Amino acid sequence: MLIRNATVATLARSDSFGLIEEAVIALDGAQIAWVGPEAELPQTFGYLEPYDAGGRLVTPALIDCHTHVVFGGNRASEFELRLNGASYEEIAQAGGGIVSTVAATRGASDAQLLADALTRVDALMAEGVTLIEVKSGYGLDQETELKMLRVARAIADKRPIEVRTSFLGAHAVPAEYTGDPDRYLEKQCLPALKAAHAEGLVDAVDGFCEGIAFNTEQIARVFDVAQDLGLPVKLHAEQLSQSGGAQLAARAGALSADHLECATDADAQALGQAGTVAVLLPGAFYTLRETQQPPVQAFRDHGVAMALATDCNPGSSPMTSLLLAMNMGCTLFRMTPLEALLGVTAHAAQALGASDRGRVVAGMRADVCIWDVRHPAELAYRIGFNPLHARFFNGAP
Repeated sequence: MLIRNATVATLARSDSFGLIEEAVIALDGAQIAWVGPEAELPQTFGYLEPYDAGGRLVTPALIDCHTHVVFGGNRASEFELRLNGASYEEIAQAGGGIVSTVAATRGASDAQLLADALTRVDALMAEGVTLIEVKSGYGLDQETELKMLRVARAIADKRPIEVRTSFLGAHAVPAEYTGDPDRYLEKQCLPALKAAHAEGLVDAVDGFCEGIAFNTEQIARVFDVAQDLGLPVKLHAEQLSQSGGAQLAARAGALSADHLECATDADAQALGQAGTVAVLLPGAFYTLRETQQPPVQAFRDHGVAMALATDCNPGSSPMTSLLLAMNMGCTLFRMTPLEALLGVTAHAAQALGASDRGRVVAGMRADVCIWDVRHPAELAYRIGFNPLHARFFNGAP
């Protein structure tokens, strides 16, 4: 197929939108074969079926690189508690938070979890998303962690979207192991990770490094097993306090460190040297009414690639709009529209180890979006507005 009559934001480099006016994109199956001005189109592509973009903007398709879309129940009651003054930590310590979702997820059938997850995935796809990461972590026992990962895999069987899974058994300590996180890791988390890997259900390993979850030594145990299994790692780090998680992620060569509101300049330097992506999650910052922003300028200064994601989950970020995450990244964290677009395309791909997408250049996957806008800055500028005209997945609209 030949997408013609387009303005293309190639994002070929990370310092500009890489705009090409009156452009053509030649798609060879599921791969981009050529991109450039129509006047320079090689004759070898002249036979391709034309698709008229009508002068619209074309960008790489969007990528949501941090989600928890598979879960049972909801936590609207905790939303009300927070508005009445309870903190995230207080709710968690009182048996709410992640642990309350664990009970609902354990009690839900595979079919119910999948049906509910698909409603969230449909909302993301409607905004141009073609790749999502989905975490486990609401089972906290081997049976339910495996159930969540199987449901996550099943999403791609039901929808034209690619799914990358992350094992997040080190998300919280379940009620039956209260006060004994090391025993939980030994008896449930690490055996579940090995079983999930043996079943081919895991693409990466994640953890929650925080005072209400696991410390750096405990997360390091999980990372050691991941390394033995040949799996890349990522980490929820420095969200609520300075825990040392960012430094651990850097030492482990993690694909990403996520949240990072409490990260320091030294953390940014370590992440930059390690090539670890900083995944910023403004939906959680907004929902929890946090005040300490991630050190965006330090990330710039130390060359840390910044991604944006919805963090879609029932507690701290019940959000299914990646376009809104882009706007929040700009308005709350002072990212630029270019940084926001890179954050949901090229840098989001980097955070998942998906080097074959995220830019509109020859050789990349033919996952692109066509938008009813004139300039890419409009994607981050508008609020509550979805200008998607068409979404191409594997070269097909």
